[in-house]
Amino acid sequence: MPVTIRPARAEDAPILAGMINEFAAQNLMLPRTEEAILQSLADWLVAEEVMGANGAAPQAGGRILGCGALAALTDELVEIRSLAVHPDGQGQGIGSQLVEALLEQARQRGFRQVCALTLREHFFERLGFHVVDRWSISPKLWQECIYCAKFHRCDEVAVLKAVGSEPPQEADLVRPAAWNPLLKWPAWQPLKLAYHRRPTERKG
Repeated sequence: MPVTIRPARAEDAPILAGMINEFAAQNLMLPRTEEAILQSLADWLVAEEVMGANGAAPQAGGRILGCGALAALTDELVEIRSLAVHPDGQGQGIGSQLVEALLEQARQRGFRQVCALTLREHFFERLGFHVVDRWSISPKLWQECIYCAKFHRCDEVAVLKAVGSEPPQEADLVRPAAWNPLLKWPAWQPLKLAYHRRPTERKG
């Protein structure tokens, strides 16, 4: 099923939110609202089905079968998030096309490294990512995670890829000065401890 990768448009937001939230209902990713997508619209790409029949020239305008977005964590590190492919488009390379397009977008914006939290690390490894210690990633990555129902039992894996000529190094990420100023190092350690602390069971 051929698709074209293009920037998201405002009219795509309801479709993207619907597709993402179907996966979120299965605890496969975090939910997104239409408003949140619209606020970061420039960071989103979509995979749109290419239409063509009876020998006519292929043209876009079909269904949206996938999406993904970038979210800057530091001046050098950006996250791929909300990577989703509609069930009708799975197994046809659409996810790979989206990731490659997002990597190129990250490169054009001047980022050196791209990371993701994923349940499918082997998919990302085939695209040149490396599995890294999740705690080596900027704590800004975890600011949304603390609202996730699976935060205390997270089964996602952190992956990293250099988009320049230098190989990815975890040590490059462990630089408190480059971390999000809203979450300084003193706040990072309690967050890490909270992750390892099991939720208190309520009685009654």
